[in-house]
Amino acid sequence: MAAQPVSRLLRRVLRSSVRSCSSGAPVTQPHPGEPSHPAVEVPSGRRRFLREHAAPFSAFLTDSFGRRHSYLRISLTEKCNLRCQYCMPEEGVPLTPKADLLTTEEILTLARLFVKEGVDKIRLTGGEPLIRPDVVDIVAQLHQLEGLTTIGITTNGINLARLLPQLQKAGLSTINISLDTLVPAKFEFIVRRKGFRKVMEGIHKAIELGYSPVKVNCVVMRGLNEDELLDFVALTEGLPLDVRFIEYMPFDGNKWNFKKMVSYKEMLDTLRQQWPELEKLPEEESSTAKTFKIPGFRGRVSFITSMSEHFCGTCNRLRITADGNLKVCLFGNSEVSLRDHLRAGASEEELLSIIGAAVGRKKRQHAELFLMCQDSPPATPSISFRDSLHVQGLRHRVSFSSQTVTLWKGGWLAQIPLLAQRCLGSGLPQRHYGSHLDSDANPKCLSPEPRAPATPSGPLPTSDQLTHVDREGQAAMVDVGGKPDTERVAVASAVVLLGPVAYKLVQENQLKKGDALVVAQLAGIQAAKLTSQLIPLCHHVALSHIQVQLELDSTRHAVVVRASCRARGPTGVEMEALTSAAVAALTLYDMCKAVSRDIVLAEIKLVSKTGGQRGDFHRT
Repeated sequence: MAAQPVSRLLRRVLRSSVRSCSSGAPVTQPHPGEPSHPAVEVPSGRRRFLREHAAPFSAFLTDSFGRRHSYLRISLTEKCNLRCQYCMPEEGVPLTPKADLLTTEEILTLARLFVKEGVDKIRLTGGEPLIRPDVVDIVAQLHQLEGLTTIGITTNGINLARLLPQLQKAGLSTINISLDTLVPAKFEFIVRRKGFRKVMEGIHKAIELGYSPVKVNCVVMRGLNEDELLDFVALTEGLPLDVRFIEYMPFDGNKWNFKKMVSYKEMLDTLRQQWPELEKLPEEESSTAKTFKIPGFRGRVSFITSMSEHFCGTCNRLRITADGNLKVCLFGNSEVSLRDHLRAGASEEELLSIIGAAVGRKKRQHAELFLMCQDSPPATPSISFRDSLHVQGLRHRVSFSSQTVTLWKGGWLAQIPLLAQRCLGSGLPQRHYGSHLDSDANPKCLSPEPRAPATPSGPLPTSDQLTHVDREGQAAMVDVGGKPDTERVAVASAVVLLGPVAYKLVQENQLKKGDALVVAQLAGIQAAKLTSQLIPLCHHVALSHIQVQLELDSTRHAVVVRASCRARGPTGVEMEALTSAAVAALTLYDMCKAVSRDIVLAEIKLVSKTGGQRGDFHRT
């Protein structure tokens, strides 16, 4: 929709949301010219003292690439009072038993240790952190930590208006509020709950209490809310908001859908058509946001370039999940249980050694992501997505995906997909891996898709002669010049029987060589494209689609590889699919051979093929 006059927009969005707060006083906005409450900030004397007496930064929190981790995010709970469609199913998710969650004292003990080593900013997340009963007390006790300059919170805003006065007194410094639409009915559709007015009331209360800027996080999804970009930005004309547009990570249920993603540059172009004077502000150190301002507006607008431009190189963040696991990268598989060591009586020195070892293993950038091919080299994607959509405590329970490693060679960008993780009966994460290359997509991308089982059909018409042998019995390439172009699709599969030891290491991603499923998937993709160079009499085929999936089979301690190829042309693609599956299986062997050489590659076979003069084949 077009940008509406600001006065009318504010009446529709904000004044309609003015309701009595818990104190009985109406929530009102200061009029222009009236004094506003001072913003919450660290007293200048304390800030100056900390700067002048700063100790050398802790080696335990410095990784092998020199990144100093001064920002800690702590998940207070796995629970949430909303059911956002891109975050969790309507019925919710299985929760960790209360006994396995961090207690308040354990949270404060860990926070105290990290702050002592150099962390100066803590953000409280969830789930929804404001549903934890002692959240105000936690903020108050964090505020007492010498050296901690910033305490922030990321919230859906439902309970914010009621709790914010207490939180402010306790020492809360900054607020991030999640809001994806300014349309009440659309809000209920997205979050499957009522509460739009409460969120708006919370935003207004934050402004009233002097927080500036109030950060509003908006995940932009094509076909859902990209038409509201201008309305969100218009709010910054009269309000001290930092509207942060977050690139949507297009993973719907169990399938990637890049059509829903609106890129940072597309959003920026939309804004510049309305406000050509939009100017970029200098980027803050370690910031995940690209910030812009319209001259004369009180607020500003930012972009979290989750998918198009990563910020791994300046990452200074560590995360502690609700059940006490330390994650040095939100989208990596690696976690260390600080809770278990705490409860086992580990000393401060022992905890620091464990933390330092985990930080030291942090990779330069995300090691798991979806694979993307483009004609020109964009920057590598990353995800800060609504603090991972508050899923720190929900991993292994909801199917999510993760982030990026970039391989920029020869004009194409490879970004490695992370696995959706599900829960096995053993309680360990089941890892599924998929990739998809489709020439119709823009940009071309590789992404996970669910596999469809082959449908039985009749026998394949066969020839009684070998087609790759000439009349003299010599090997010869088939002439396909006179054949018509048709749509060709082939699916092949293979099974790698790993044995229990190697299987467990692959499942938990603990192999010293790295993520075996990631490497095997990439090898399968590359092999499909290089088939004509590996199999001498195969024609070169311009593939329009490659899909490689790897799934763990716990009953056989095996990995099942499934490769699919598609092209339009005069010759089939079954060799491409078979080569892809075989090379992916061989790569798994190579990744695991140090653990066991009792690995069997089996059942390499064509599952189905369609197109061509000989008809279709579907293995029964």
